[in-house]
Parts: sequence; structure tokens; C-alpha cells
Amino acid sequence: MANINNSVQDRTFDAIVIGSGISGGWAAKEFTEKGLKTLVLERGRDVKHLKDYPTTNMYPWEFPHRGQVPKAIKEENPVISRCYAFKEDAMHFFVKDKEHPYIQDKPFDLIRGYQVGGKSLMWARQTQRWSNFDFEGPARDGFAVDWPVRYEDIAPWYSYVEKFVGISGNKDNLPNLPDGEFLPPMELTHIENYFKDFVAANYKDRQVIYGRCAHLSEPKPIHIEQGRVKCQKRVLCQRGCPFGGYFSSNSSTLPWAEKTGNLTLRPFSVVHSIIYDEQKGKATGVRVVDTNTKEMTEYYARVIFVNAAAVNTNLILLNSVSHRFPAGLGNDSGVLGKYFAFHNYRGHISAQYEGFKDFTTDGRRPTSAYLPRFRNVVKQETDFLRGYAAGFDGGRRLRSDNEGFGIGLKNKLSNEELGPWFVGSHMMGETIPKESSQLTLDKNGKDEWGIPTLHINVGYDDNDEKMLKDFFEQMTEMYTKAGFTNIKTNDSKQAPGLDIHEMGGVRMGHDPKTSMLNKWNQLHACNNVYVTDGACMTSTSTQNPSLTYMALTARAVDHAFTQLKKGEI
Repeated sequence: MANINNSVQDRTFDAIVIGSGISGGWAAKEFTEKGLKTLVLERGRDVKHLKDYPTTNMYPWEFPHRGQVPKAIKEENPVISRCYAFKEDAMHFFVKDKEHPYIQDKPFDLIRGYQVGGKSLMWARQTQRWSNFDFEGPARDGFAVDWPVRYEDIAPWYSYVEKFVGISGNKDNLPNLPDGEFLPPMELTHIENYFKDFVAANYKDRQVIYGRCAHLSEPKPIHIEQGRVKCQKRVLCQRGCPFGGYFSSNSSTLPWAEKTGNLTLRPFSVVHSIIYDEQKGKATGVRVVDTNTKEMTEYYARVIFVNAAAVNTNLILLNSVSHRFPAGLGNDSGVLGKYFAFHNYRGHISAQYEGFKDFTTDGRRPTSAYLPRFRNVVKQETDFLRGYAAGFDGGRRLRSDNEGFGIGLKNKLSNEELGPWFVGSHMMGETIPKESSQLTLDKNGKDEWGIPTLHINVGYDDNDEKMLKDFFEQMTEMYTKAGFTNIKTNDSKQAPGLDIHEMGGVRMGHDPKTSMLNKWNQLHACNNVYVTDGACMTSTSTQNPSLTYMALTARAVDHAFTQLKKGEI
């Protein structure tokens, strides 16, 4: 039964944003800056910058298990415990397996963070623009549908977002990876610079560059105004950064929105569905279930942005049924929940290098080197579609196994010789959106808030296997020619989802018969509902996607605001 204790007027806003993560935070910032009274709904608890980072300044010996996750917790959480950041210092930011179950037709590791700020607190912070090679990919090879936008449409919004976020990077002048508005880069190690120069001298189609990242290497006035300061290179980012050295909703966009006086933030709010008015032909609000009391309340607005992260955005739209939309809001095309995709992170390669004995590494940094995609960029040249990017990291370690303790260990380490340089790469491969890769709702099972259980049917295909094989071959060739030794390849065989780059299901496109959203991220069939998180993506490319989500969101809010002023939504 809906809550009627407060008035409809108190529950009516200009805009509603569902989700407070990277894209939801940007929607909140943009709407409130434009003077719109904005309600942000977050299904998890509140997390305030500085106040709610309980482990951020703890020393290793202050953790009962020295940062490791106890065996009992791992056994209770086989999915989330596979995430690289699920450690004793940050596991309070992750959803535990039993708390929010889902059905897997094929193995799928769904990594979630239900709190204000979402996964922006724990993301890897790597940021690359897309190029037209990426936006034109589906049109060239005929898989998925053509993107309704091109780089020129998004470029000014990339710049707008980058200046506010703060991106450390180099001007590399690469057509396949456009430059942005960069703060100074941090240093690469000696072995990374060696490999960078080697690849440049021996491969005309390949480049090794500094890995662009959302860290304040040199804060500008706009960042100081946000209350953020220079990245301290602690590399404890998953705990929440008290310096605001890396970008998160908590340290940046949400406090900025709050300062306007136009923000209402409501945590513990599970969005059940979007309300569609048959007579008005538009959405009028959302139904929200209180996480703790289980009471349902309706909130109203003229425009609604769905930014619940790709999986939950699909779930909300699928659950928003009406006489007009019996298969989910805006789903005239029947493609809602379909053509879901991800990034293939299964490939890893490592090696050693015996040279440069007079050089070493010192300190920490939040990034390393990066190899932009070089396969099938300009034309189709392999037996698989699309391509992959790769990280590249190198440094030196002590030769010993560091066994012992106390004075004996201290003396051992002080006299220990550094070993050879180690190098390593991981693959980030583009997967092809397929109709068979889809999310559906299990109508027979519901969670404790009355939401149907999510059903995930997503897996690898032959294209992914061919791409993985090529990654191993090409990286092995480059490593060998560069003089690296003890080269080892490893297929982690990890399930989709562990990449934490889920995309699609509510894809953009020109044709309402084959897509859900137009070029402005509006639902074709319900134009006052916008989707700008990973669910909107038509294809995945190979870049880390968060920067593109932020740019698309800022652009969509600008469009929505214009449409509101004109009275067209």
C-alpha cells in the first residue's frame, strides 16, 4: 500500500534520478546546477565523503586479518570474493551474495555496490575516450545496430566532464584514442618506457601510452572548489579517499549538487518500477520501496533519469509494466534486456627482463601503461570481430620470499638484492552484443522488497575464444622481440561480470524497431525517461566505459533541460 502520510506536493520534483553512482551523480549535478529540484534515489545506505570511510587511514596491523578476507566470508560469498577489490579494508562497500540473489543460466559474477556513490567508490579509475572507430564499429561489420551518435557529438561533453573530474594523461595524438583535457601525467617505470619505445620503433600500428586516470596529479581551481586536493598515490582508493584525489560521486558531484540547495537525496530506496500515465502518454514518477520498512511510496517528476547501473536499470524497466507496455517500459521493439555485453578480461601474460640493473622503482602510483586497441581498427583483418586493449605494468621486486619476522627479517630485507624486472599485461576485449545474451525477470520468485528475481543468460562465444588466442599470440610476439624472458600466458577462465563493465539491454539506435533509446538517450516510446548508464550502450568497444557514461549523461541532461523549457517533455 502506498504511503499517503505526506502530501503529493512534498513528493513532487522537477527531476528524479535513479542511482547515485558515476552517471547518477553527474545527472544530479547537472540538474541541480540548472535550478531543477532533483530527487536522487539510492537503494543502499548513505555514505558521506570523509565521514563514512572507516578504514581509509588504518595501518595494515590494525586489521584483524591483515587485509585478508576470512575463509568463512569467502565461502559464504563465492561471487563477490572473486573481485580484486573485495578485501578486508573495503568489503563493507560490496553487496554480499546472499543479500541480493540472482539466477545464472551460465556463470556470471555480478559485482555490486549498494550505497550512495555506488561503485564510484571502488572503480579502477581508468578513463579513455571513444573514437569514431568505436562508434562506427557496428555499422562497419553489421553486428549490433548503428550508433545514433559519433565522436563529434560527444567530444565537447568529454571535455566538459574531464575538466571537472580531473584526468591525468598525455597528449598522444592517436586517431584511435582521442586526446582529452589532461592534467600532467605521473611517471612510467623504466621498463614501461623501454617497452613503449620498443613498440613505437617496431610496430607502426601499435602504441604504448601512459594509462589515463581520474586522479588529480595537479589540481586546478575547479577541483579545489570541490574540496579535493592532489592525489597522494596511496593506492588505497577502494577504501574511499579522504583527499578526494580520485573522482567519485561522494567527493565531487553529489556534494556539488547539494551546495545548490536543489538536491534531495533519499537512500534506502529500492525503485520498484516507473509509473506510466496512459492518458498523458508519459512517465509521471516512480514507485519506491523503503529498504527497511518495506513500505511503498510514489514520487513524481516531469523527467526521470535511470542510472541504476546496467543490470538494475534493465530490471527496473522490465518491471515497469502497464497496459501500454506489457513487456516493460518503452519496449515496443522487444529488445529490452537483450544484446547485453561485457568486457573479456580472461587473458593475462607475464614475463621478466634481466637488463636495467642500475634502475629500480620507488613509491606507488594509481595507474601504469596502456596499449590501445590495434586489431580491426581501420578494416577487418582477423578471423574475429572487433579487438582488445591491454594494460602494461612493470617493476622490480626483492628476490627473496620475505619469510621471517622482526630484526631477522629487517636485516634480510636490507641486504637483499633486487630481482629482475617483471612485466605483465591483461586483456580487455570487446564482446559482441547478441540477442541471446539477455536479462529477464523470474516472475515466480521475488526478493524481500517485492521485486522479481533477475535472470541472467550471458556467456562467451567463439569470437571471444579467437580474440583471446590472438591476444596471447600478439603479446607473446611483442614480449619476445622486446627481449623479455620466462613468458607465461594464463587464461583465468573467469566468468563474465567480473570485468564489472556490463553494458547494453537498453541500447541506443536510430530505429525504434531495433533499439530502445534515441541519440539523446531518451526512450523512443516514452520521451521523458532517459537512460545514460551502461545499459544504454549499443556496443562495448575496448575502453574503460565510465568516462563515456559521464559524457553521455551531461549531454542528455542538457537536452532534457532544453526540452523541459520548451514544454516538449
